[in-house]
Amino acid sequence: MSTLEGFTIPKTQTAAVVKELGAPLEIEKSHPVKQAADLKPGECLVHISHTGVCHTDLHAKEGDWPVPSVHPLIGGHEGVGTIVAIGENTPNSPVKLGDRVGIKWMADSCLNCEFCRRGFEMNCPEVKLSGYTVDGTFSEYVVSYTNHVTPIPANLESAAAASILCAGVTTYKALKVSNTKVGDWVALPGAGGGLGHLAVQYAKAMGLKVIAIDTGAAKEKLVKSLGADVWIDFKTSKDIVADIQAASDGLGPHAALVTAASQTGYTQAISYLRKGGTLVCVGMPDAEMGANVFWTVFKSIRIQGSYVGTRQDAIESLDIAAAGKVKVIYEQKGLDALKSVYEDLEAGKIAGRVILEVSKQ
Repeated sequence: MSTLEGFTIPKTQTAAVVKELGAPLEIEKSHPVKQAADLKPGECLVHISHTGVCHTDLHAKEGDWPVPSVHPLIGGHEGVGTIVAIGENTPNSPVKLGDRVGIKWMADSCLNCEFCRRGFEMNCPEVKLSGYTVDGTFSEYVVSYTNHVTPIPANLESAAAASILCAGVTTYKALKVSNTKVGDWVALPGAGGGLGHLAVQYAKAMGLKVIAIDTGAAKEKLVKSLGADVWIDFKTSKDIVADIQAASDGLGPHAALVTAASQTGYTQAISYLRKGGTLVCVGMPDAEMGANVFWTVFKSIRIQGSYVGTRQDAIESLDIAAAGKVKVIYEQKGLDALKSVYEDLEAGKIAGRVILEVSKQ
């Protein structure tokens, strides 16, 4: 075993635990911490300083996705912290004690199967998911995996880096597979949300023109400040399809990246997309897409699912943020505020992102 010099790993910690499906969130002050001697080869113990809160964490808590979550469970998958221990017999570790690293939704994969070799690590049959099938980052300490934790650039603050590890890499990867080029139009339903406000910035960094779709004055102000070329409020628009098409040369956007977990966002996209356009599916309502097959075929629409990103995508998305091209708009709270954050997420009240400060470092 290997422990950071001068660091003592405590026996217990504060953690937000959901003991069974649909159970209330409990803040436990004496949750056990896995000790260095108990780490398996390839595992590392990370002392968490900050973690983001994602809508996916709600699904993990309630177990309302077709893919089951494991309980009892510590949620969270946007964590930043310091490696304080590495399991014995971990050869050629790409990270070392004392490194500041990020923990993503994809906690681990085998790296050897066809999916991993082809760059679809997230689809590995042996994939482990942070805060879903293994404990996540709503705790002071979390066990993760040396091959999958992501080094954080030195000039990127931990609180901002947290959301890049999920919302950032997810939207960045989705734009990479959107079949767009510099100067193309992209529509972003849910643009003022946690994923959406980052998608606006990554799209601008990639040279795209952005149609931001959401509702409310706060979100309008946010997306315009981030560089959105057009704002459309879906609640006040009398004909949203016509408005989107009119804003993009009368032909419609070249791509739509739907980050909102709403079936409506998908059904509308087929109508407003430009011929030959791409619908990128990111938000995950457990519902049928409702895409009109006739118009999908007639307009030569491509439907592309995009599920998080690879280790390389994470590094690229962090580098773009470190270069100052993407800024995470967030409100910082303590871990004990998680329950109220969940309530605000369900009510759609959060513009940008909420970051929890878990421990001082």
